[in-house]
Amino acid sequence: MAEKDEKARTKPAADAKWHAVHVAPGKGACPAAIALGKRRFLSKEAPRLPLADCTSPDTCTCAYRHHKDRRSTPRRWSDQGGINRPATQGERRAQRDRRKVEEE
Repeated sequence: MAEKDEKARTKPAADAKWHAVHVAPGKGACPAAIALGKRRFLSKEAPRLPLADCTSPDTCTCAYRHHKDRRSTPRRWSDQGGINRPATQGERRAQRDRRKVEEE
């Protein structure tokens, strides 16, 4: 029974696939951390801290900030509160096949 409970706890959430982080520069951050800005990385692809180019790795206070998604803003019109636009033309598949040559 304990084995079943353990599997339930270790199962990743649906959002885990797109979980993202950005490097939040600490006090007196190095230029490498500042250069990243708020660029988001998938958590699996995030650079390790301290950064490879960090000028003070012994006293680095940079940290990760977590996000549910790698995107910082909604990209789809419907995600931004808009309504899906209806097609301007009728159903194109109902028309004749464009590859066939008309016989006269």
